[in-house]
Amino acid sequence: MASISIRSLVKRYGNFTVIPDLNLEIADHEFVVFVGPSGCGKSTLLRIIAGLEPISSGDLYIGDKRVNGVQAAQRDIAMVFQDYALYPHMKVYDNMSFALELRGVPNAEIDARVKRAAALLHIEPYLDRKPKELSGGQRQRVAMGRAIVRNPKAFLFDEPLSNLDAKLRGQVRAEIKALSQELKTTMVFVTHDQIEAMTMADRIVVLQSGTIQQYDTPEIVYERPANQFVAGFIGSPAMNFFPVEWRAEGAILSQGGTAVPLDGETANRLRRAGSAVLGIRPEHFAVVDAADGIAVNVRLVEPLGSDTLIHFDLAGGSAIARVDPALRPKVGDRITVRPQQGKTHLFDAANGQVLR
Repeated sequence: MASISIRSLVKRYGNFTVIPDLNLEIADHEFVVFVGPSGCGKSTLLRIIAGLEPISSGDLYIGDKRVNGVQAAQRDIAMVFQDYALYPHMKVYDNMSFALELRGVPNAEIDARVKRAAALLHIEPYLDRKPKELSGGQRQRVAMGRAIVRNPKAFLFDEPLSNLDAKLRGQVRAEIKALSQELKTTMVFVTHDQIEAMTMADRIVVLQSGTIQQYDTPEIVYERPANQFVAGFIGSPAMNFFPVEWRAEGAILSQGGTAVPLDGETANRLRRAGSAVLGIRPEHFAVVDAADGIAVNVRLVEPLGSDTLIHFDLAGGSAIARVDPALRPKVGDRITVRPQQGKTHLFDAANGQVLR
């Protein structure tokens, strides 16, 4: 197995720069997820690692070997694609064994590897079927099995779950995570779904316009976002943002002039900054007694079973609170909300960077 090191990498298509200058270290055995909006460069970066896209400048190392210019087939990396990329005329067994046959691996070893991978992925009953006889989830398992039998240095996944329905996505997502722990190999996974990123990754790379916005564990990315972009992208529903300023009477929402109760540390940071953007996650709004928070009118209620989303207008915009399902306000009700102590975030209004 191997680490992946990316140093001062630049990728251009003509005069258009997709990745301006990127440095990234992925440790051996680590499961790293690239996440970001469409067009942020995550799939391009994955294809560069795979050897499917050339580097404009910079260096790429897999293990201790510099692989700039090394053909994809020589990098000892297995890639699982969004559309499965199975041979339709071959049975599942043959799809999984084909690459090994081309390498001249002995038949006994091929059979052992295929059956081991099939057992890991619970696809033993389908080895004699063709891809058209399988469901989408079963095809994706076959694609993963084809990668596993090669015993590569690293696995690359390019949005492999996007063609699956919601229930199956959750199931296959858990299987891939369990597989990473079983195989103990380096895995790089691309997705635009931040829930996939949070639940699967050892570390998350949050990308925007080909630039790494934050690279850390899911817990730190969620609880201590580096900037307003990360804070708004990671989390569902997204973090609420309000322009806020410090006045003689305390923290005041810039639009509407409503006082907002803040914990002492956040208040001190706002006092030093003068003005900022206040970030509050929906689950960090508490519904409190009328005299102890911000009075708002309920605009929409979404019961989700495990919790309830309450939509309301505040400071000239729409906001969401995630509350206990036992709380059942109706549209038009007036409730009082308050940010939970120690759960608010402040961002620089000019550049979006977090104010520590």
